[in-house]
Amino acid sequence: MLKIGVDVGGTNTDAVLLDDNRLVASFKTTTTADVETGVRDAITTLLRAQALDVDAVDAVMIGTTQFTNAFIERSRLTPVGVIRIGAPATTGIPPLYGWPRELLDVVGANRIIVGGGYEFDGRELAPLDEAAVAKAAQAFRRQGIGAIAISCCFAPVNTAMEHRAAEIVRNEIPDAKLSLSSSFGRIGLIERENAATMNASLSALAERVVGSFRLAMKKIGLKAPFYISQNDGTLMTADDVERHPVLTFASGPTNSMRGAAFLSGLRDAIVLDIGGTTADVGQIVNAFPRESAVAVDIGGVRTNFRMPDLVSRGLGGGSLVTTADGIRVGPRSVGFELTNKALVFGGDVLTATDIAVAAGAADIGDKSRVAHLPPSLIEAALAEIHRLADEAIDQIKTNSKQVPVVLVGGGSVLISRALASAPDIRRPDNYSVANAVGAAIAQVGGEVDSVFSYEARGRDAVLSAAKEDARRRAADAGAALDTVRIVEIEEVPLAYLPGRSVRVRVKAVGDLRAAGGR
Repeated sequence: MLKIGVDVGGTNTDAVLLDDNRLVASFKTTTTADVETGVRDAITTLLRAQALDVDAVDAVMIGTTQFTNAFIERSRLTPVGVIRIGAPATTGIPPLYGWPRELLDVVGANRIIVGGGYEFDGRELAPLDEAAVAKAAQAFRRQGIGAIAISCCFAPVNTAMEHRAAEIVRNEIPDAKLSLSSSFGRIGLIERENAATMNASLSALAERVVGSFRLAMKKIGLKAPFYISQNDGTLMTADDVERHPVLTFASGPTNSMRGAAFLSGLRDAIVLDIGGTTADVGQIVNAFPRESAVAVDIGGVRTNFRMPDLVSRGLGGGSLVTTADGIRVGPRSVGFELTNKALVFGGDVLTATDIAVAAGAADIGDKSRVAHLPPSLIEAALAEIHRLADEAIDQIKTNSKQVPVVLVGGGSVLISRALASAPDIRRPDNYSVANAVGAAIAQVGGEVDSVFSYEARGRDAVLSAAKEDARRRAADAGAALDTVRIVEIEEVPLAYLPGRSVRVRVKAVGDLRAAGGR
């Protein structure tokens, strides 16, 4: 299978060509404001360099940070109406509680709690107040709100009320963009509701961004299907991303970690991904990123949907090196202006890249422009760079076991000596395009996350059924059935619930199914 992987970052758009799982070629260009032009140029250049016809391509995989950036920057968001099904049990804390004021100013505080909901085992807590749902939808329609988030108590266990509420809303607002919480977060109501609301606020942007990708494919003449990577290292169809853009959050670091596993041949390692502005450290377990076990804060909002466990530092190729109060590297950075402002490129700003060039660790720009730097300054800056990397690696570790550290990203040239936290450091070939490689090798996944009673069915029966359900979901999402495997099983006993209740999460992944295959 001939695949193209594309990573659309804030500064660069990277593209790679893989024949089955063999890296054939790569290309890097500047990300364009309209997204489409940069993607089109990257893919076209890649195919032209290999003298390949567009019909030879079997699939295109794209990773993007567009949705994450929009939410954090509070830009290009859509007002949202929120309907929570949970009265009278959940009226103590209203929807959107704790959201930053500047975010509410954009998304709005249009929220209502209606009667209904479920117990932990799927039993009805209260009947759904269908009249209240219809009344809320009518109010949203009068306000011109077309993006609606619907949440319900223990919806991951029983989705019926959310789906019924969606039908009622659709009757009142036929063109509504609906986000159901059961499609995003896990058991916790508030964080799951937040994820659904975030998703709804991105609905209009999702149509525009995915539309840009579709336009790029059309102008290139590519008829192969294209997919977009999500934050657990698996793929979504373009249609799915239009409905669930929030699931792409943090897909950039995820792609880099998956790419690092592929390029290094390691299935268990720590990955240090250094770009122009930040360094992200995560751990791969069985070739997939370790997921965060706690609620994740995104743009000031707590969520509990799947996210990689990351430690980020303001360390990158564009990080400023200052001497006013001792030697400091970052967190401020020249970012995408590195090639204009760094000393080695004729600028007047001392950056981490200049230090790497002066130390002989990188061959970039004009080394003569940093020949005047004192050796003591170079040594002190290098020590600070490696101290920041050491600190981040130590923070991501969960035990004292030594595992290899894989360096990826263009900024990884900053690491030029041994690290106290990691005696085994590896920088694989093609490290600078690991993010695009990660997108290209992304697989298709299926996940089960629910509460079960071991007392009623027995542990073996529950786990067997959950595994089979996860495999089926992966196959339904487009995985070749004979390649699907279980990569993660998590059991969390819930001592506060009766019947030996256990939260069970099972994840299955498989290779993308070829057209017409099973």
